[in-house]
Amino acid sequence: MSDDSFIREVEEELRSDRLKNIWDRFGPVIIAAAILVVVATAAWRGYEYYTESRANASGDRFLEALNLANEGKADEALAELRALEAEGYGAYPVLARMRAATALQEKGDVEGAVAAFDAVAADTSAPEAIREMARIRAAYILVDTGSAADVAERAEPLSSDDHPLRHAAREALGLAAWKEGRLGDARALFNQIVDDPAAPRNAQQRAMIMLDLITASGEVEEG
Repeated sequence: MSDDSFIREVEEELRSDRLKNIWDRFGPVIIAAAILVVVATAAWRGYEYYTESRANASGDRFLEALNLANEGKADEALAELRALEAEGYGAYPVLARMRAATALQEKGDVEGAVAAFDAVAADTSAPEAIREMARIRAAYILVDTGSAADVAERAEPLSSDDHPLRHAAREALGLAAWKEGRLGDARALFNQIVDDPAAPRNAQQRAMIMLDLITASGEVEEG
């Protein structure tokens, strides 16, 4: 046997002894870690399936409530939406609250609708975008049923130049001012919509119609 072969055999035996010692010391830990990874992966997959199933079930119930509303079955739709508020999963409870408020409005219960939208707007657990949309929805209802101050309370905070809902907020404020006879204020608000290049085309068209009405009234001097 050559010296090189002898050295290789010795090195292999040493490596084998070291691996055995390492396994004796850390083998149980390695096995436990492997089991933990398998269990954690299975638990995560199970959780994903559970949450997806709940979300799908809530989505089906929400769609069913919308179908009932479209069929004119307002009371049944409202009952399903109320149940979904309490039992739904994910974003569906707050969406159900928004649609329930709309159902109240469709039934003619404008006070109840405003109160429902205001409740969503005040709910700090709801997404901010939905809370702001609830404020706008309440403001539009109050254009017809409330005062300009009621509308301003909800819409003015959303009317700043950098707010994404500024066009809707300014439209609600403009309509409330026009209804109250403050035509100069209304014209200024509608002009802001018309002059904003980011305003949706339909919002600009409605604003231009209101500006034409204000001009035709002859009660406001052209500025």
